Amino acid sequence: MHCNIYRSSKKEEMYVYVVADQHDNQVVEEKDPLDVLPEAMRKAFGRATFVMHLALTEERKLARANVLHVLDSLQTKGFFIQMPPEGLINPNAVEPEGLRGA
Repeated sequence: MHCNIYRSSKKEEMYVYVVADQHDNQVVEEKDPLDVLPEAMRKAFGRATFVMHLALTEERKLARANVLHVLDSLQTKGFFIQMPPEGLINPNAVEPEGLRGA
């Protein structure tokens, strides 16, 4: 299965995988890649920036997602949302001195 991967403008390390035509290795500018997402999810995702075109198989390894979950979601929903890894940002961290009040 072929998909295009887009990065979120609103959340670091959040990506959406969208089913792509097998012969389409280029981004189609006229079409919004997020059309397959529910409205609330599109708003939370923000603007989509193309990252890459990828051919997925059951044997392919992905860095942060189980390829079988991705394939299942692409087949049933037409998209897969990859959330940021947990623990990436510490919400209790103290702001550096130079950034307070900025």
